[in-house]
Amino acid sequence: MGQPGNLQLQIDALDLKGPQRTGRLVDLILTEAVSRSASDVHFEPTHQSLEVRFRLDGVLHRVAVLNRDLAANVVARLKVLAELLTYRQDIPQEGRLSGRALYGVDMRVSTFPTIHGEKAAVRVFDAGARILDLEQLGLPDALLGELRKLFLQRTGAIFLTGPSGSGKTTTIYACLRHLLRESQGGRHIVTIEDPVEQVLEGISQSQARPGTEFDFARGLRSLLRQDPEIIMVGEVRDSETAHIAIEAALTGHLVLSTLHAGSSCGVISRLLEMGIESYLLTSGLRGILNQRLLRRLCENCRQRSQTEFGNEGRGWEAVGCERCFNTGYHARMLLAELIPLDGPLRQAILNRADTVALERCAAGSGRPTIWTAAERALALGWTTSDEVTRVLGPRADVGS
Repeated sequence: MGQPGNLQLQIDALDLKGPQRTGRLVDLILTEAVSRSASDVHFEPTHQSLEVRFRLDGVLHRVAVLNRDLAANVVARLKVLAELLTYRQDIPQEGRLSGRALYGVDMRVSTFPTIHGEKAAVRVFDAGARILDLEQLGLPDALLGELRKLFLQRTGAIFLTGPSGSGKTTTIYACLRHLLRESQGGRHIVTIEDPVEQVLEGISQSQARPGTEFDFARGLRSLLRQDPEIIMVGEVRDSETAHIAIEAALTGHLVLSTLHAGSSCGVISRLLEMGIESYLLTSGLRGILNQRLLRRLCENCRQRSQTEFGNEGRGWEAVGCERCFNTGYHARMLLAELIPLDGPLRQAILNRADTVALERCAAGSGRPTIWTAAERALALGWTTSDEVTRVLGPRADVGS
């Protein structure tokens, strides 16, 4: 597969003459993206060129620069593959590219108009790589045990949070497989998702279509009439969906969902801002799983750092080699924290404390945090302090 610059060399050597030139170019780029296990491919027009960037292990890398006169044709080719309107360049569009025959995986294409022309982003769905059981996610044993206990509950809501690309979808599917396996098919499990990324036998899955009559809120309300016991909502995006989810958690259903927030306690603040009464939240919410994906150092080229790392001596630093495409990192690991609603945190919610006060309350419990997991990864030489800062940001002392 070679160095990142090799794609540019392959493009430069490609015969870009004739009517099939754009098709050959797009095929080469997408095939290379799949071979490198890229999660996204970005085609970004500038004043002078069309830049191609791959997201590898969560980080964007520029892998090629194309002539500016190819930009419109490349985006048009992607729109044809995704069955989008090629004659509309003035509006955003989204579509699915069933590329299993060509590339072995499915892809989702979105376009967006910019001052330099349309840009396109291709999300690569490597379904085989995402099929993990709960025990295979890399969660600490203690956290895994607590999560299993939460799944024994018959009612209540469990939220997963983290930024885009933090592995929430992988985790929530692993949770569904665990619930299905443990119940031996004895519990009625239903989902409403956008999109359905994995098909799970034994679970009733449906795909919402935001902007239509079948959005998350209306779909969830209808699902409650289907006699479900466990409900997975792909994402809580608005106040109406949040209210229905919490109501379902209070009326005999176990609800799993994701919600974008900056921290575990940020989920609580967002739900309160959405109009959920504090007493309903303390009664319906069972726990919050906050997670991030951290790049692992490439074991083939990592080397000892010249700086000291706490009491552990010298840490490690990224170097770069052919195996890791000169990034210094290869694959990723999961960092997570699980915040159950204990007595002090419940009282803080009832008092409608702000996020800082909630985090101070959670930190005071002495439970392992996501920073505890990051420090362990540093101590074991699995990653670097720069990578921890990139993913988690500078550490703030919430206990003061």
